[in-house]
Amino acid sequence: MMKRLVGLMVVLVGMMFAQEGHPLVGSWHGTYGTGAQEHDATFVLKWDGKTISGLINPGLDGFKVENATLEPKTWTLHMEGTAKDASGKPVKVVIETKIEHITNPSRSMTGTWTQGGVSAPLKMKRDL
Repeated sequence: MMKRLVGLMVVLVGMMFAQEGHPLVGSWHGTYGTGAQEHDATFVLKWDGKTISGLINPGLDGFKVENATLEPKTWTLHMEGTAKDASGKPVKVVIETKIEHITNPSRSMTGTWTQGGVSAPLKMKRDL
């Protein structure tokens, strides 16, 4: 009986670690911009097997992912959304990034954040 219990526990622990999920899914934190124009960013991304959805929150005014595509061969990600500028007017945000270290649980993304026609470097790490 004890052998079976230990065996079952080993299988369950193995399944728990094997089911991390899609490499894109989860919370990501990082920055976009440089120097005095560097801003914190948070992504909370989901994948339902067909569609990427989620929230992009570079501060108090978060916004939804409106359009997103992932190229699995290169792990490049394109996301779009509508943020608000300093005066509260809508402004399009386009994020082009590449997921790196795909097999590492603390994987990262690097790319660009373009808002209102101005591009800035983007660096994100996935939360564990």
